[in-house]
Amino acid sequence: MGWFENGWGLSLIVFLPLVGAAVVLAVPRARETAIKAIALGFAAASFVVSVIATVAFDFGSAGYQFGADTSWIPAIDSRFHIGVDGISLPLVVLSTFITLLCVIYSWNHWPEPHNPKAFLVLMLVLATGMAGTFVALDLVLFFIFFELVLLPMYFMIGIWGDRNPMRLPGFKRPVETRLYAAIKFFLFTLFGSAFMLLGFLALYFRSGNGGLPRTFDIEALSARGAEGQLFTGTFAFWVFFALFLGFAVKVPMWPLHTWLPDAHTAAPTVGSVLLAAILLKLGSYGFIRIALPILPEEAKAWAPVIAILAVIAIIYGSLACLAQTDMKRLIAFSSVGHMGFVMLGISTLTEVGINAAIVGMVAHGIITGLLFFLAGSIQHRYHTREMARLGGNQKILPRLGGILGFAAMASLGLPGLAGFWGEFMALLASYNPFAGANLALFRSAMVIGAIGTVLTAGYLLWMLQRVNLGEIPEEWREKSFRDADGYELGAWVPLVLATLAVGVYPAIVFGTTNDSVQRLVARAFGG
Repeated sequence: MGWFENGWGLSLIVFLPLVGAAVVLAVPRARETAIKAIALGFAAASFVVSVIATVAFDFGSAGYQFGADTSWIPAIDSRFHIGVDGISLPLVVLSTFITLLCVIYSWNHWPEPHNPKAFLVLMLVLATGMAGTFVALDLVLFFIFFELVLLPMYFMIGIWGDRNPMRLPGFKRPVETRLYAAIKFFLFTLFGSAFMLLGFLALYFRSGNGGLPRTFDIEALSARGAEGQLFTGTFAFWVFFALFLGFAVKVPMWPLHTWLPDAHTAAPTVGSVLLAAILLKLGSYGFIRIALPILPEEAKAWAPVIAILAVIAIIYGSLACLAQTDMKRLIAFSSVGHMGFVMLGISTLTEVGINAAIVGMVAHGIITGLLFFLAGSIQHRYHTREMARLGGNQKILPRLGGILGFAAMASLGLPGLAGFWGEFMALLASYNPFAGANLALFRSAMVIGAIGTVLTAGYLLWMLQRVNLGEIPEEWREKSFRDADGYELGAWVPLVLATLAVGVYPAIVFGTTNDSVQRLVARAFGG
């Protein structure tokens, strides 16, 4: 397909939602149905083009495809360079898929204050930032897309988030949860991004040593990094540290995770879904796309640190879940543990581990996105997320309860469902990490991570027992509740099918990622 080969296809995937946001802005707020239809149309168009890209993708090639590379900002040697390989393609499709489902779910489920126009504009801008990050092959372009997601999510949380008051130490008056969470999300992410930008600038200036032209190009920097001459010593240590902070905040890795439970708890349902399903993947993708190939020797040096922090996150996230009373906050803390498995896979610097990380990202996006959809619908009906007040949900809402049970089983890593492969393969990779690694450390991480899977099953089954099973509490017995409606099922059923498809036939993901991962590992680590 010629229009893919010259970059137009990827540009459509990225910028169609942005065009949709502009069109929605031009429509009067009173024409709500037209606004929804326009947003749905542009989100669907972006997803369809991403599916066409998947069909046209050459799965026998490990390099970048569908690229465009043109002059953009000559003054700083930055180019509009985009492309996808087997590592980024599944995440591009995931981002367009989740965005479309969020628009479908929102059709008849709006947070207060009721303003579909503004909400959909933010959602579509967010979609451009997410997809753009996964296709950017220039550090400046990557940074712009990476940061573009910050403001829409900030406003989603700050305007449509939880209005319940909370008391903070040192404040005489209560602060609304949404304001606290939005500011915390903004400051944490901005903090990490500042260091990431410094790392990018350092790579740019050092890339010109030895008579070479300075560049922000990720592929060129990866090639120079693999040679092991430019990015070495103290310079490489501090650059990797800067990139580590920028990406680790976004993952988020322990102990930089504290913004996540607050943001998830306060965010509206769709905001939580987008945050969990896509935004958390930007950090782990940054490690795979930028930090590892450009600074391979430092990646080896930092790998034990990443592995230790990953297993701490797995255990800490699980124990924190067991202490929660709020269903949505429990799901939020579960993301800390699940992303711990992703980072454990990355820390092994092996083909198996990085493949595990990518399938783990896709599975987490599908399953945890579904869990947040369900938690939002439960809150919509019961007007509470307190698990102590819930119970017997399976009897009251059998369709919603059944899907919740399915999603919980997928999240705990039940074989045959998508959540199994990322966790299993990350543990497998930890047994045989990269050459020269501390085997005792990584194999200890494998054992601790395996214990984490038991704890994961514990808190998810405990959540199911509190919410779905048991007798119906007295306060709900005389009330009438409507089970899952068409819009909800329209958003949930595709996620259920995707969970089954990846679980039963993981080659859907591995068949795309494996060649590109082999190329990355062979070039960067000689594997």
